[in-house]
Amino acid sequence: MEKEELLIKRIQELAAQADRRGCITFTDFLNLNEQNILHQTIQKFSWIHGETFGGYEGAERCIAAFWADDSHWNSSEKDESCLLSHSGVAYPIHCVRIHPRAVRFAEDFSHRDILGALMHLGIDRSKTGDIAVSEKEAYLFCSASFSELISRELTQVRHTLVTCELCSMEHFHYTPATQTIRGSIASVRLDSVMALGFGASRSSLLSLIESGSVFVNGKLITTNAYSLKEGDIVSVRGMGRIRYTGTGGTTRKGRLYAEVQKYT
Repeated sequence: MEKEELLIKRIQELAAQADRRGCITFTDFLNLNEQNILHQTIQKFSWIHGETFGGYEGAERCIAAFWADDSHWNSSEKDESCLLSHSGVAYPIHCVRIHPRAVRFAEDFSHRDILGALMHLGIDRSKTGDIAVSEKEAYLFCSASFSELISRELTQVRHTLVTCELCSMEHFHYTPATQTIRGSIASVRLDSVMALGFGASRSSLLSLIESGSVFVNGKLITTNAYSLKEGDIVSVRGMGRIRYTGTGGTTRKGRLYAEVQKYT
């Protein structure tokens, strides 16, 4: 609760600063729970204008930007080509490509491997966003002020020697690995689709939903009766993410044939 109160206070401070100075202010990277607190805070205080962006469409960890009014949407840093832009705002985010020096002898990377190497360097998690891993290379979204340090100091991931370099979004090529899961569900309620996607019983998932561990498209959902729409992304802390892709036809017992994609 203390951390939530500090975050709310920080959001108010940044929004007030943006309004007072007529500029755009930014948070560090926020996880899904922190983003939910952000959205709740914005709803309570109509004078706060804000938006989130994580470097690419569908990013889970995002930075929030605050501004006074639409006339200030052009940031003073907009011409810095390395910064990643969204809706006319240049966010203080850089993309760092991490790849092995010798591909032939390299190990496949995992999200945990990259995160562990960053923690070994003493990089706080709030300074890094999503880590997009594709076998023997990875793309790290991070605070612009830390990209040079990471590019210089991150030289090894597990037993593999690596090279890091700033990457423009033109060269960002990443398709997340997914596993297609098909089966029948009673309805498109959140708990039914989660049970199919995660291979768990609806009753075992109920506590996760009620405890605030489940997010749909980045928004906290605490009722298992929530109905999903095609394309919705369900994120569960500690379990991963699934994308509900829709239904097609019914069984003899009236159940729905459904398909989800599980991010691996």
